[in-house]
Amino acid sequence: MADEKRTVKLPHNLILEDRRLLTITGVADIDSFDEQTVVLFTDVGELTVKGANLHINKLSVETGEVSIEGEVGLLAYAEDQGRPAGLLARLFR
Repeated sequence: MADEKRTVKLPHNLILEDRRLLTITGVADIDSFDEQTVVLFTDVGELTVKGANLHINKLSVETGEVSIEGEVGLLAYAEDQGRPAGLLARLFR
């Protein structure tokens, strides 16, 4: 039963404090991250966070909460096209 997909959606919230501390709930997975860009899969679509000196301070898979610290410059949602199946799907999109 551990392999079952989560069907209960978590509440999705964004809290940005002074453009330096971002707390996000309702996160299903992190696609990629570096010091300039963090790409997350949320229950309402793909979220891209751009900025400078970005660091993931907290990541809780159980609660779906992520805390990012740094200079946040952009928060953008992509159209919800579903999550890619794997590496090959990412290469050919």
